[in-house]
Amino acid sequence: MAAADHANSTYDRMKELKEFDQSKIGVKGLADSGITSIPRFFVHPPDTLDLKKPTSQTCTKKTIPVIDLSLFNTPTKRHQLVEQIREATSTWGFFQVINHGIPISVLDETINAIKAFHNEPHEVKSKLYNRENERNGTKRAKEEDIPEACRKEIVAWELHASKVAEALLELLSEGLGVEAERFKKLGFLDGKMLVGHCYPYCPEPDLTLGIRSHTDSGLTVLLQNQVGGLQVKHDDEWVDVEPLPGALTVNIGDFIQIISNDNYISVEHRVLAKASKEPRISIVAFFNVGRHTDFDYYGPLPELLSPNKPALYRKFTVPEFLESFFSKELDSKGLLSRQWTVVPQTRVP
Repeated sequence: MAAADHANSTYDRMKELKEFDQSKIGVKGLADSGITSIPRFFVHPPDTLDLKKPTSQTCTKKTIPVIDLSLFNTPTKRHQLVEQIREATSTWGFFQVINHGIPISVLDETINAIKAFHNEPHEVKSKLYNRENERNGTKRAKEEDIPEACRKEIVAWELHASKVAEALLELLSEGLGVEAERFKKLGFLDGKMLVGHCYPYCPEPDLTLGIRSHTDSGLTVLLQNQVGGLQVKHDDEWVDVEPLPGALTVNIGDFIQIISNDNYISVEHRVLAKASKEPRISIVAFFNVGRHTDFDYYGPLPELLSPNKPALYRKFTVPEFLESFFSKELDSKGLLSRQWTVVPQTRVP
């Protein structure tokens, strides 16, 4: 559940949040305790939730693109795959991939292992509870530091997810008309972060969210079970991402939108809270540029620029990017709407 903001002088929200954090019980612990209502700091004002359903009986249900990666190693068909990826990332920023090469057994074992970890006793999980490394996308955990309940599966998932990401980075590069290795040479496989989420039963799903609206930073590869709840913002509407058995969900983050000079888009997404007794399990692999120095500058790729297509963003370092990315409000696209944009300028069609 996503914490909400409240303006009430008689309610010490920060105190309650601190107490909850110090308990190290987490949302899963709350659900396991048998609560019938959610804590006040999780309740969102109704006008900020935007949970309304489409009312038009004639509108066609929108779905994010589904792309078959089996064409990746077929030279005569690869251009079709590149175009599908380009179209999906330029209009949706999200798509699902099938026939990606990861065995179904690996997907199922990874989901079950993350679920098993979250089902472990509080005294086991509380020893691992910390917030210190949440913002460091390049710190690689030692294998022995990964919880035993999911260690073998996480190691295997990282290897497989990295191979899929490598293929996607090639296709994304080719979709921009640059060399296939361009994104990889920038270091997008150097900064990895893996997260295993559990969204347990929520007794009041109409009052809160699983995760508030946000964007990601680089390339995201998501594995999820069949519970659902993920939504993508498209044409000012929230669109459900229906889980497909065996599929992975992929999305583009702010960094890629910037270096693509808006050829690819980073879109807001969120997770709904659900009253399902079966928890939603998601395992997310984030791929980001790994060079965190003050001397390496990034910006729109020079190959994409011309007098008719000038840079839409200024150059920046990765530390500068991360500081801004993690200081923004979760539900804002601050990086893409404020200090990163080059102004004034006129974009020539």
